[in-house]
Amino acid sequence: MDTVKQGPREYKIDAIGKPLVFGRRPLIMGIVNITPDSFSDGGKFLDRDRAVEHGLKLVDDGADILDIGGESTRPFSDGVPLEEEIKRVVPVIEKLSSLTDTPISIDTVKSKTAELAIKAGASIINDVGAMRLDPEMPGVAVKFGAPVILMHMKGTPGDMQLNPVYSNVIEEIAEFLSVAAGNAVKAGVPREKIIVDPGIGFGKTLEHNLAIIKQLEEFKQLDMPLLIGPSRKAFIRNLLKTDNEKDISPALPEVETGTQAAVTASVLNGADIVRVHDVKNTKASLQILQAIINA
Repeated sequence: MDTVKQGPREYKIDAIGKPLVFGRRPLIMGIVNITPDSFSDGGKFLDRDRAVEHGLKLVDDGADILDIGGESTRPFSDGVPLEEEIKRVVPVIEKLSSLTDTPISIDTVKSKTAELAIKAGASIINDVGAMRLDPEMPGVAVKFGAPVILMHMKGTPGDMQLNPVYSNVIEEIAEFLSVAAGNAVKAGVPREKIIVDPGIGFGKTLEHNLAIIKQLEEFKQLDMPLLIGPSRKAFIRNLLKTDNEKDISPALPEVETGTQAAVTASVLNGADIVRVHDVKNTKASLQILQAIINA
């Protein structure tokens, strides 16, 4: 793929009556994991009221979107039954949507979860399987007019990190996303309601993740809003750990500092949305970055 440097492109998406504008500034997506086993905050927000409180805090901290998920997609994780996922996310979305106008995305690969989440107040579908894992997912997006986030993942969460190999990681991911978007359009999803995500940490080595962030500009040729989610992920921890450490805690301050470096580099290279755990620090980083860019 030839690199073509493009200037800022403004996109406007109607998220079921909630407008999203990309290109004027990067949007911040705050993560609410209602899971016992997510790599960074598993178990912290399984209780509905704690999850709602955390979501509202993220909004106060500056989140433009809340991303609610009830199934961990960390490496080597197993899926959860549909009923359990629904039980985790729907009450939280229902309560949050009554307390804030901030758009809510449902992080799921299951069409039934997505449908019930939208009925409860969600307005975006964030599908790490790029609508390949459930053939009914495009129909839900079309039925409700929901924007979709299509992410690249090599394999499944259970096996994606075993030995990910690419001949050209950027070209292969870009081709995958192009095909996924084309399939969504064929299924009736308007192209102007598609957001793409190259899938940091989903079937990629440390070197692959660094290459994606460094060459993020190349994905702008897809001409769709671009989301990136590097927050506290293993490639950051692997860069920061000492030689005798197997891993370090995602909760360490230096891991969050590393996240902010990755977020800043991503925005400089074209990210329209950054998906993060720490919204307050991210807002501060982007505020300074924007001031420097506009100086």
